[in-house]
Amino acid sequence: MGLIAIAADKGAPGVTTVAVSLAAVWPRRAIVAELDPFGGDIAFRLRGPRGVPLSPETGMLSLGLAARRGADPQQVFEHVQRLDGGLEVLLGLSSSDQGAGMGTLWEPIAQLLDRVPDIDVIGDCGRLYHGAPTLDVCREATAVVLVVRPTIDSVAHLRSRAAMLASHLRSGAVGTGGTPLFVVVVTGARDDRSPKEIQHVLGTAQVPATVIGRIAHDPRGAGMLEGEWIGRLDRSLLIRSARAVAARLARVTSVQAAV
Repeated sequence: MGLIAIAADKGAPGVTTVAVSLAAVWPRRAIVAELDPFGGDIAFRLRGPRGVPLSPETGMLSLGLAARRGADPQQVFEHVQRLDGGLEVLLGLSSSDQGAGMGTLWEPIAQLLDRVPDIDVIGDCGRLYHGAPTLDVCREATAVVLVVRPTIDSVAHLRSRAAMLASHLRSGAVGTGGTPLFVVVVTGARDDRSPKEIQHVLGTAQVPATVIGRIAHDPRGAGMLEGEWIGRLDRSLLIRSARAVAARLARVTSVQAAV
């Protein structure tokens, strides 16, 4: 189906929580892929069925070796593990040293993930920066989502990064097949006007990015993602808000993938 790359700029943490939350309530089958070049956290935070530890050797590290030999999209499933509760994950690298060793493999891996049959891949790309290998991942994705907090510094960084990224992805350019760029606002106030205000800031700067919704800043709900996150987590503000964003994203990316 498609790869949805989730990322942030300086001052906007929470990409992993957003990615896992969206995948947990995604209306179609979905995989969480840890694509942060500085390494992933899921293997340390969550467990497999019946509490069995996840294998750090199965994931991006093994997929990178397969991609070097010329893997096809169907083979991605060989490197996916299942969490207790059913969510499927492609575990990330253990360290930034491994990330540096990936070299030019980021682009072919992103191409594989964007073409996995009958499934969407929610990619946790971590923080974007100049020269980040995940910029290649974003270019190959069906859609890119930037996470922002409604603070002056975060929005300023977002405006700058989104403008650069939109140019890199040719977002909004008619007839170029560019990658659409979206923004998710992590905020604690239910009646927060920040999504509309951030959209106005982006529009004034002529940045072709769409604020697609808000996800609740819910420390208690986010903490539950580190352990038993099935059951009452489903009632948390985090998951309830993520469900609305996931529905919108799934709808627009389905249309994008069909083009």
